[in-house]
Amino acid sequence: MEILEEIEKLKREKGAVILAHYYQDGVIQDIADFVGDSLELARKAIEIEAETILMCGVYFMAETVKILNPGKKVLIPYPKAGCLMADMVIEEELKAFKEKNPDYTIVTYVNSSAAVKALSDVCCTSANAVKVVSSVEGEKVLFVPDKNLGSYVAEQVKDKKIKFWNGYCPVHEKLTAQRLGILKKKYPDAEVVVHPECSPSVRKLADFIGSTSQIIKHVKASDKGSFIVGTERGIIHQLRKVKPEATFIPAYETFVCDQMRMIILDRIANSLKNSVYEVKVDAETAKKAKEAIERMLAL
Repeated sequence: MEILEEIEKLKREKGAVILAHYYQDGVIQDIADFVGDSLELARKAIEIEAETILMCGVYFMAETVKILNPGKKVLIPYPKAGCLMADMVIEEELKAFKEKNPDYTIVTYVNSSAAVKALSDVCCTSANAVKVVSSVEGEKVLFVPDKNLGSYVAEQVKDKKIKFWNGYCPVHEKLTAQRLGILKKKYPDAEVVVHPECSPSVRKLADFIGSTSQIIKHVKASDKGSFIVGTERGIIHQLRKVKPEATFIPAYETFVCDQMRMIILDRIANSLKNSVYEVKVDAETAKKAKEAIERMLAL
């Protein structure tokens, strides 16, 4: 494909590194220099030496990369690629909660804006949420913004009083226990792997619950030959690489994050060619948000 050759050429000319999330289309994962989940991408971001970083993911991911690399040019191919879950918590509401409840530790999922991260005590990802919440001082925790991931953490961490923000991922929320139950009957030998952003009723039917990177590791080690995959179907591209002989069944046919799919090859080429769209984060906001992210990474 001509466009792939153009992207490779532009990448070399600009000295750019491309990062991509597992929920991107397979062809974009293949052109990326590094593919990972939110935690892996955050770790990788601080190791990058290139002066230009192109983030193939939604906007909060690009913001996180910029926060961790304030002196570098961070680009996103489509600046309106957002996250509905992240939009379910805004700075003003979280600030009001903090003022009324100063005894709560604010643990914020990385699926959130820089402004919300800046108001948080510590960030977490789905891969380390249990570890982060277990480690914080104090008995009371507000988990922002995903109530499903929050409830999963609460099931594991019994010594904290955890309050959940009323946010969720609409893509994972569409998977119902009824739908998953039908698939389990249809494919009785398949192992069910789901993301903790799924509802509690769905998680109860799963054989394994984990972040995207944890699902990939689990599938690689499993002796099963078929899997019902309860997360965005972009992950199946990586699952086929680690276990090409296996069968992967999306938990529902349209298990796709439309916002992630706003990132397309033409927009990647345009972003590299014209150095658009550059991600900016206010210095004071970035400083406070970075502290919350670094507390997570220190764990």
